[in-house]
Amino acid sequence: MGKTTLRDVADLSGFSVTTVSYVLNDVPGKRIPAATRDVVLAAARTLSYSPNRLAQGLRLQRTNTLGFVGDHVANSPHAGQTIQGAQDAAAARGSLLMLMNTGADVELENREIRALRDRQVDGIVYAAEYHRVLVPPAALDGLPAVLLDARSEDGRLPSVVPDEAGGAAVAVAELLERGHRRIGFLNNTDDIPASTLRLAGDRQALEAAGVGFDPARVAVSDSDARGGYRAASLLAAEPGERPSALFCFNDRMAMGAYQAAHEVGLRVPQDLSVIGFDNQELIAASLRPGLTTVALPHYEMGRWAADVLLDAIEGEGVNDPRHATLPCPLVRRESVARAPD
Repeated sequence: MGKTTLRDVADLSGFSVTTVSYVLNDVPGKRIPAATRDVVLAAARTLSYSPNRLAQGLRLQRTNTLGFVGDHVANSPHAGQTIQGAQDAAAARGSLLMLMNTGADVELENREIRALRDRQVDGIVYAAEYHRVLVPPAALDGLPAVLLDARSEDGRLPSVVPDEAGGAAVAVAELLERGHRRIGFLNNTDDIPASTLRLAGDRQALEAAGVGFDPARVAVSDSDARGGYRAASLLAAEPGERPSALFCFNDRMAMGAYQAAHEVGLRVPQDLSVIGFDNQELIAASLRPGLTTVALPHYEMGRWAADVLLDAIEGEGVNDPRHATLPCPLVRRESVARAPD
């Protein structure tokens, strides 16, 4: 049996080939009654009809292909979720995703973007490994593009980032609701948006609860387990002032905080509650007790970026927000308890 054609769909639906073509190719400006569309689409499903994407692309001057360019995103812990979100959005709208990983090599990045342009991709999602402000590469000029987990200095490209401050406020509010008032914050030394915004969210939640922000309860170190151990040890040095809970910049610092607590005989969560950030599954779900943490919306950011890119390609993105900040939900496990009496 040969490939199903428009004529086959027309014969089964009872409408002309022209009408069937208008419906299946979603030709703009054609007033096709809803009932007619339903019949044609039902006939196409019955016959498992697949439209000719090449012919559609020639008509619309599109290849139905998107580029996805990242610095280290292909080998970062959450890369799969980000890519999956973008791929799902692209597939739902009939496009394929081509992945390029630059390793933060500027020369390689330019070559890869040029290669995507040579292959006539319709647009590019440009993804950063972590939330940062950047200058988009000049190789993107003149092509629809969206920034993922980054913002441009001049704001000329649509972009999506996580709500770092909101996620931090949610974490600290969880501790406050459990009766904690002496809440320490282990922050990262790097001057990046996440460090600044998570500190702002910590302060916002404390002040909103009438507790007041105390800079002495903030310890800054490297954003790994060793840094978390050092920072937690600093806050635990004075037993009378020791925090009853710690909010950590990320899950790796939280792991170090567990180690520091164990060394001085504190139990998590009975003596010390701990919350992380990132929801890095290999750490958060594997620690004992399991780490309560804040999840970064990697899948949602990937999906948003591809959808907004496709809207721009299709000329429908004029009224869409140029910038989105997506919520970071709390993932509860077993590392938080009520404040000790």
